[in-house]
Amino acid sequence: MKIIDRYILKSHVGPFLFAFITILFVLILQFFASFADRFIGRGIAFSAIVELIILQSAWMVGLAAPMAVLIAVVMAFGSLTTNSEMTVLRASGISLYRLMFPVLCVALLLSLCVERFNNIVLPLANYHAKSLMVDIARAKPAFGLKENAFSTLVDGYSILVREADDQSKEIRGVVIYDRSRPNFTTMETAERGTIEFSGDFQYLVMTLLDGEIHQVKQPAHQVYRNLSFKKYRFVFESSGFGFARTSANRLRTGDSELSARELLSIGDEFQKRIAASEKRINLSLESMNRQIAGTGSGGSADESRKKEIAAEGYVDRQLAALDAERQSISANRSMYNRYMAAYHKKYSLSLACFVFVLVGAPLGVLARRGGFGVGAGMSLLFFVLYWMLMISGETIAERGLLDPMLSMWLGNIVISAIGILLAFSLNRSIFNTTR
Repeated sequence: MKIIDRYILKSHVGPFLFAFITILFVLILQFFASFADRFIGRGIAFSAIVELIILQSAWMVGLAAPMAVLIAVVMAFGSLTTNSEMTVLRASGISLYRLMFPVLCVALLLSLCVERFNNIVLPLANYHAKSLMVDIARAKPAFGLKENAFSTLVDGYSILVREADDQSKEIRGVVIYDRSRPNFTTMETAERGTIEFSGDFQYLVMTLLDGEIHQVKQPAHQVYRNLSFKKYRFVFESSGFGFARTSANRLRTGDSELSARELLSIGDEFQKRIAASEKRINLSLESMNRQIAGTGSGGSADESRKKEIAAEGYVDRQLAALDAERQSISANRSMYNRYMAAYHKKYSLSLACFVFVLVGAPLGVLARRGGFGVGAGMSLLFFVLYWMLMISGETIAERGLLDPMLSMWLGNIVISAIGILLAFSLNRSIFNTTR
C-alpha cells in the first residue's frame, strides 16, 4: 500500500504546482490590470510597484492554495479513472476511502501550513502593503482617488471624483459623503477643486470651488439644510509625510492586518464593553424603579407634584442614557461580529485544503477524464459555491443574524457534506466495498 500511496501522491504534485502557479499568475495579472492606469505615468518608482505587487500577492497565496488542491485532486483521480488504474485498484479490493487517505493526510498538513501563513505572513504583508499605498497616496494625493468610484482616502469620508489630475492636483466633479458625525448625514458637491498636503505634511487640504452642502440631522429627518459656497476648504489631520516610507511604524488597523490571537483579543475587549453597557442599563432601570416608587410616598399635593415633575425629568434623562447605551451595545456587537468573523475565516479558509479533497476525489472519479479543463471547470464550480457561502456567511455574521463561528464555517460544512455523500455513494455503487 505504501507504493500505491506514493504513486497517488506523486500524481498530485504536477497538477497542484501547475494549478497553483496559474491561479496565482491570473490573480496577480488581474490586480495589476485594475491598478495599471493608476501606476503607469504617475512618477512612481518601478521598485515600489514591484514591491506592492509582491505584498499584494500574499492574500492570493491563501486563496490559490485551496483552489489548486481541488483542481489537482479532480485531475489526479480523473486520470486514474481514465487510465483504468482505478479499475485495477477496485479489483484489488481497495476502497475509495483508502485511496483518499494519503491525500487527506497531506491536505491536512498543507492546511496547517496555510493557517500559519494566514496568521503570520499575511497580516504583515497586508500591513506593509497598506503602508506603501498610504505612502504613495500621501506623496501624490490624487493617486488615492480613483476616478468615477468612491474611495476612502480619509477615514470617515467617502470621496468620488469624475476626473483627477495628479500633476496639477486638480479634481473635478467632486462628491463627498461625510460619515464622521453620526448625528448628521452630510453630502458636499463641487464642480472642481484641488487636493494637496500642507507644507509640513501634517494635514491633507482639499479646496472645493462652486459647490453645495446638503445636511440632514439623524434620526429626525425633518431637519434639512442646504448651503451654497464659492470656496470651501476641508482640512484633514494626517500622519503622512510624503513618499519617505516613514509610515512603517504605524499601528496595525483593520482585521486583515491582525493575527488570530490579536483578533480574539479585540473581540474580548468588545465583549467587555457590551457587558459593561448591559450592567449600566440594569443599574439605570433599578434606579428608575426606585425613583418612580418614591413619587407615591406621602406628603402634600404640591410636594407630590414636585416629586412627579422631578421624577419625569429624571426618567427622561435616564431614557436618553439608556438609548445611548443601547446604541453603544449595537455598535460594539457589530464590531465584535466583524472581528470574530475574520478570526474564524483564517481557520476555515485554511482547512478548505482538506475539505476540497473530500469533494475533489469523488468528482475526479465521476469526471472520468483527467484534463486540466475538466478539472478546472468542476473545481471552479465548487469553489464559487464555497466562496459564495463564505461571503454570505461574513455578511450574515456582521449583521448579527447568525453566530460568526457558524457563519464562517458554513462553506466547509456544506462542501464536506457533499463530498462525504458523494464518496459514500461511489464507494458502494462503483467500488462495491465497505473497506
